[in-house]
Amino acid sequence: MERIVFLDRDGTLNEEVHYLHRREDLKLIPGVPQALRLLKQAGYRLVVVTNQAGVARGYYKESDVEALHRYMNRVLEREGAAVDAYYYCPHHPEHGLGKYKTQCRCRKPGTGMFEMAEKDFEVDKAHSFMVGDKLLDVEAGRNYGIASILVGTGYGREQHQKDMDRGVNPVYDHYGETLMDAARWIVEKGQV
Repeated sequence: MERIVFLDRDGTLNEEVHYLHRREDLKLIPGVPQALRLLKQAGYRLVVVTNQAGVARGYYKESDVEALHRYMNRVLEREGAAVDAYYYCPHHPEHGLGKYKTQCRCRKPGTGMFEMAEKDFEVDKAHSFMVGDKLLDVEAGRNYGIASILVGTGYGREQHQKDMDRGVNPVYDHYGETLMDAARWIVEKGQV
């Protein structure tokens, strides 16, 4: 069995860019390579699961997503922080065009991308995690049956503040301001 950290992409690993698909627009969030390296050194596999509605809307092609992921991994490899696999959902139930306009299982908070990963990895759910900056990310992790962490990058800080202001029980297991905070919590949990 493999311990896996599933990661959202936009707002979690890289700065939020409106429908990111060009390599020149990719900017990693500060500290991300170091956090990913810490997780790898602790024995976790790194798997990105990302909704890519820009494909569904016709803004860019699946080949653009795949090319960006290859480029992103080359950047991360130089830091000893390469991602083991990338999975993406190109669909949207309302705004998709043609074959991409569909209600699918892969779009988060669905679990289809996690199930795709099961074809490549023996996922140890008891010791795996989902990290993202949106509720749909952490809900996807919960739906899949793994612990979820909301990070304050991207949209996460605003969501966490809303949860605290309303006094609601969050749907995530932990909140970290940064991916490094989340990584340290994961590594600590893994040692218990």
